Amino acid sequence: MNTTPSLTRSIPFWILLVGSLASIAFGVWLTVDRLSVMTATLLDGTATGVEVYAGQSWAVFAAAFVGAGLVGLVAVLALAVARSFTVGQVGVLEAVAWADDEVEAPIEEAPVTDAVPATRAEAADQQRAAE
Repeated sequence: MNTTPSLTRSIPFWILLVGSLASIAFGVWLTVDRLSVMTATLLDGTATGVEVYAGQSWAVFAAAFVGAGLVGLVAVLALAVARSFTVGQVGVLEAVAWADDEVEAPIEEAPVTDAVPATRAEAADQQRAAE
């Protein structure tokens, strides 16, 4: 029986996917926000050093979030591709048909021998002799 869960039911897979998407979204939002503030203040002439130089640092920091999210998405895709190449065991469960009346069949017992055969040939010989 296959003990590994399906990729769509794997909690770490979904955490990686959602975390990667959240990292990309946060990085893009932060980059757009800081660059728009920096652009607006530079165009109207009210830009200070804090807005210009700190805005550049924030944009680089946000780009790290975007990069980490993209690495996570590549990992998600690699996991999905790797999982598609593995063959899962498919088991078919059959319903057990229980009889209403319990009839015990006689159990045939094998003859007990004292000697344990050392080879398969000796075991086959002992089985033929027992029949």
